[in-house]
Amino acid sequence: MVEGFTAALRALVEAESPSADLLAVEECGDRLAAVGESITGAAPERIPLEGGPSALMWRRGEEDAPGRVLLLGHRDTVWPRGTAAQRPMAAEGGRIRGPGVFDMKAGLLVGLYALARLDPRVPVTLLVTGDEEIGSASSRELIEAQARECQAVLVLEGAAEGGALKRARKGWSIYTLRCRGRSAHAGLEPHKGANALVRMAELVAEAARIEAPDRGLTVTPTLAQAGQTVNTVPDCAELHLDVRAARSADQHSVDGTIRALAAAPGEVAVEVEGGRNRPPMEEDAAAALLERAARHARELGERPLESAAVGGISDANLCAAMGVPTLDGLGAVGGGPHAEHEWVDIDATLHRIPLISALVDGLAEHPLPDR
Repeated sequence: MVEGFTAALRALVEAESPSADLLAVEECGDRLAAVGESITGAAPERIPLEGGPSALMWRRGEEDAPGRVLLLGHRDTVWPRGTAAQRPMAAEGGRIRGPGVFDMKAGLLVGLYALARLDPRVPVTLLVTGDEEIGSASSRELIEAQARECQAVLVLEGAAEGGALKRARKGWSIYTLRCRGRSAHAGLEPHKGANALVRMAELVAEAARIEAPDRGLTVTPTLAQAGQTVNTVPDCAELHLDVRAARSADQHSVDGTIRALAAAPGEVAVEVEGGRNRPPMEEDAAAALLERAARHARELGERPLESAAVGGISDANLCAAMGVPTLDGLGAVGGGPHAEHEWVDIDATLHRIPLISALVDGLAEHPLPDR
């Protein structure tokens, strides 16, 4: 199976799919559809989405069968065209390296091979989107619609360190604060200006005071720019803030605080763009599924499963926020997402396939309470 999995992964890696390149993501979808059909024996449904790339969907079982499970992944990557030629996929010592192998093309194959193991009557859907890395703007509505029909969502993103499943993810908010002041000559009449850079600096300090790392809340200034010449009081400045929150209440509270800071009176006006992008995936969303996954791992003779709460986001955040039980990190075991050393442990990743199929089978036979 290693050879077949590796060959299929190479085919997907070579079909490069940077999120901003719509044609490339669609071409990767063509390749994925062919690879998926060869593994599962069935072609996917191609779902066009307004403003973004199409989604692929393999759907098993009766249309209205209760207890459906959603397997969820994405085919877009952060790597531009040409990266696969510069850093071709390579296998050595049980590891596979290459652009997009961990995030998340090996995870897509895990889902397809798990699907192939299941009885065709088992109600399960595998949904693959193409814009997750840039916020899922075009696919969000489809993801939420499919999740709403299901008792559980299993997300095929790469595992946390050491193969741990992901039981929680922070929520993400992103803000752009635009400061509008008044220019003046910095030597002749600086007093006639309203310095947008000084106001931006004040906002940086105020944002830092909002942080509460002890409860998983970070507010990080990430980009800033101001002014046009070295001898002019700058009349404009722009600040970007990245906010991560482990709790939904904190995410909402910070949103109000940032807007209140911007609305404070003064000579420099501040406009705020952005806001909450992904809600947190809080730990209770994964608890029941994590317990079942641990039991199936024991039955399969696997080592005990571990789990982790992580700061990054995925489409798991969207599903968990709807109240649908959601477990993430079920895809590839490896590391280095978005990094040149990105890698996959092939043996550990192949062990995910029977785990996922057992989890889906178990959910079909014994649905979660109240789902």
